[in-house]
Amino acid sequence: MLLDTPSLYFRAFHGVPTTVTAPDGSPVNAVRGLLDFVARLVRTHHPDRLVACFDADWRPAFRVAALPSYKAHRVAPDGGETVPDELSPQVPVIEAVLDAVGIARIGVAGYEADDVIGTLAVAAAGPVDIVTGDRDLFQLVRDDQPVRVVYTAARGVGQAEIVNEAAVASRYGIPGRAYADFAMLRGDPSDGLPGVAGIGAKTAATLVTRFGSVPAMLAAVDAEETAGFPAGARARLSAARDYLAAAGPVVRVATDVPLPVYDDTQPRSPRDPERLVELADRWGLDSALNRLLAALAG
Repeated sequence: MLLDTPSLYFRAFHGVPTTVTAPDGSPVNAVRGLLDFVARLVRTHHPDRLVACFDADWRPAFRVAALPSYKAHRVAPDGGETVPDELSPQVPVIEAVLDAVGIARIGVAGYEADDVIGTLAVAAAGPVDIVTGDRDLFQLVRDDQPVRVVYTAARGVGQAEIVNEAAVASRYGIPGRAYADFAMLRGDPSDGLPGVAGIGAKTAATLVTRFGSVPAMLAAVDAEETAGFPAGARARLSAARDYLAAAGPVVRVATDVPLPVYDDTQPRSPRDPERLVELADRWGLDSALNRLLAALAG
């Protein structure tokens, strides 16, 4: 099980009141919410390997160089990411607690959590569940391994939707592994991805189903083929050639991230019990940690 940790702690922050505080009054709603999420996921899915993936760089330079609009609307005046003031101080607490519990935590300089997830998913020897509220990771689903997404955006962690190739095909009308090409065409305002002007979701789905990939579409444009193109689509693709060339490395999750040495075995007991007691006392996390530890112990 691979956790898109930023997706989960943002969801926890917005779902748990900021009145949930530590003994000193500091908000710990994201911390407690995340711990409860992980406990519930472990109880429901029973993973034997578990990794909490993090953004070491939320807006990697290689993606910005390819497409300057990438996440540009989320840049704060100081150049960092726009994050609620009450959330930022909770992220180091989350990291410290996960380390003390013994859950593998991986972030790699220059990459997003999505890229860490992609690298781990393609290298896995067995089934993989990716827990996220981010549709971008639908591009990783495949039924032969299998790799599934436990999708939390619609109904939350407790009633998360299991997304496999059939679910992607049903939702978007595209082949199950074609989400990245579909997203390049349609665009995604939440990531600053403009898409191809004049091509919406329906036309994007038609093109991806007919040609399979953006490079195949452009090759057909170059060959002056007409079959399979909705009206006006050939001209729009041709006009967007520079954007489509840039969008590939932006949209596609990296699968070759240089990972550190890690142990992803799901812990059955805390790695550092004394440190965990200190953190529980400092931040008022006894109840949430007891629930997590009970879930991990099985």
